Amino acid sequence: MRINFKQEELIEKLMNDIKNEFPEVGLISVVEGPEDPETLWINVTAPEDEDREMALIELSGDKGMDILLDYGYHLLVMPRRKWRKENVADKEILMAA
Repeated sequence: MRINFKQEELIEKLMNDIKNEFPEVGLISVVEGPEDPETLWINVTAPEDEDREMALIELSGDKGMDILLDYGYHLLVMPRRKWRKENVADKEILMAA
């Protein structure tokens, strides 16, 4: 999977917008969508509260639609529950729970 500079820039901006509203959400990975390699799935940690998770889905859907209409890139934010943060050698990483 190749992510170009503009996609990387848009993912970073999208994650910053998400972090402003949901500071507990962290980036896990960016992968190709299983049905379309042009679609990028942005896997993130899900908020513990279900209402906040729904708000995250709504916000990311709105932002993702703006990106699709403005730039033509299809980015989907996928909240994942089975991840936890760990500090390993002074680096915060996400691991499967």
